[in-house]
Amino acid sequence: MVNQNTDFQAKNGISTKDVRNRLLDAAEKLFSERGFADTSVRDITAEANCNVAAVNYHFGSKENLYTDVWRHHLLLLRDNQLASIEKVMSENQGTPALEDLLKSFAEAFIGSLGDETGSNRLLKLMIREMLDKHLPPNMFADEVINPTLSAMQKALLKTCPDLQESRTALIVFSIIGQLIHAVRIKTMIGQKDKWNLPIFDLAEMVDHIIKFSAGGIRACTGEKIK
Repeated sequence: MVNQNTDFQAKNGISTKDVRNRLLDAAEKLFSERGFADTSVRDITAEANCNVAAVNYHFGSKENLYTDVWRHHLLLLRDNQLASIEKVMSENQGTPALEDLLKSFAEAFIGSLGDETGSNRLLKLMIREMLDKHLPPNMFADEVINPTLSAMQKALLKTCPDLQESRTALIVFSIIGQLIHAVRIKTMIGQKDKWNLPIFDLAEMVDHIIKFSAGGIRACTGEKIK
């Protein structure tokens, strides 16, 4: 089956990379919409317009395909976060204004997580994974949380020398929690015609989170809040 599938692709000018990418895109769409358990290999291959053997050939199993869908997002999220921290630190000789550091971090995080339509697949995948876990243990922590947390903690300590190191992890987790919740709210009330609520401006909310968090951080250092 695998050899026949590969021969068919070669005869019809279809690269294995193209098939692999189609499978990843189809799987991401269906996993985010239906969840892992309610998405079959046949559903994925039908969406990707290829045969069932292609999943085994490229990924070995549905579980491995699910993991690779996540790994693509996690590495992008991690790299965006680390690049944003490095950029703001280098542009300010290692001691940026606290608001500038938080803004850089928040914008990189939101840019990876959400969009103005509130339909981002990664957020949906996150919610489904929290409710029904299928990722390898510690994958999220090892590939995203630990390197990002370490870099942000170091940046906070350089930006706020009077901040206790023991507080830095709690601060970073608090900021991330606020940002995830903001994107989630945007998803929930994005269709404003169905809700008797004011228009939710994600950019305005992120600006509020930055100012609110900066005030909290300064309170932790004993600095007078302006």
